[in-house]
Amino acid sequence: MTRVAVLKGGRSLERQVSLASGARVEDALERLGHDVAAIDVGGDLVAQLRRSEASVAFVALHGRGGEDGTVQELLEVLEIPYTGSGVHACMRCFDKVLTKYALREGGLPTPDWVSLSEIGFQDLGAADVLGGIAERLRFPLVVKPVSQGSSLGVKHAPTAAELPAALVGALSYGARVLLEHHIEGRELAVSLLARGDGDSDVEALPIVEALPRGPEYDFAARYEIGETDFVCPAELDDDVADRVREIALSAWRLMGARGFARVDMILGADGPTVLEVNPIPGLTETSLLPQAADAAGVSFDQVVERVLAEALAR
Repeated sequence: MTRVAVLKGGRSLERQVSLASGARVEDALERLGHDVAAIDVGGDLVAQLRRSEASVAFVALHGRGGEDGTVQELLEVLEIPYTGSGVHACMRCFDKVLTKYALREGGLPTPDWVSLSEIGFQDLGAADVLGGIAERLRFPLVVKPVSQGSSLGVKHAPTAAELPAALVGALSYGARVLLEHHIEGRELAVSLLARGDGDSDVEALPIVEALPRGPEYDFAARYEIGETDFVCPAELDDDVADRVREIALSAWRLMGARGFARVDMILGADGPTVLEVNPIPGLTETSLLPQAADAAGVSFDQVVERVLAEALAR
């Protein structure tokens, strides 16, 4: 039996999703016979961790503070092993611009993009180059906060007329935005799961295709039951499926991910292209990694056990 601190909640915009993920992890750990200390992360986290006397932390946080390397760095200072990716990998994955530069430099496909900041608009006249940016990227565009997950703040700009409102909407979620060429295609996700006995031993779970019933795969479509249909395994030709898995595994290695992760892609006319790498995938009832694991014959308890074992094996 291991004393495990489950870190959940926090103060990010994804707090409710994290609470749901954490609750499922707690239940699984208890079924597996571990001693669980549930911690709703806040200003007393260090004190709570010390009181818990935990041997390892299971990080079930989503969004700022949990996926961006902050809590991981704190756990390293406290010398508490933890699940999932390390500080540097979390920092790079959570920042969509850093992710895209890493993907491009690593030779992996990702849509063309430009990043702009609030300071650029306010102090450097970035608004005057929007026309050139749009011409370079080509409409339709997607505008995203650089550091948010779960599709929060993602706005679509099919034409130049919609671009200003999309920028304002995305900037309300953070001081930096990513303008990305929108590729029409199929929404795919590849969840990756450590086998539990080493950093490099990882399994690509069956590919999930998301089929939102509404016009967009937004926050509601991700987490509200009935808003999206999921197909797992996705119905793909063998060569396409092999390529999707190959790219996902390459992204895992490139970003330095550990434990578990999810690579989101669009399958367009020119093949699969990577949108982002999620270092702490959702573990809720509607989340994609548990669905993929189930399709592979891996129970949720086994997912939790393998992620925990990988953390303890480092």
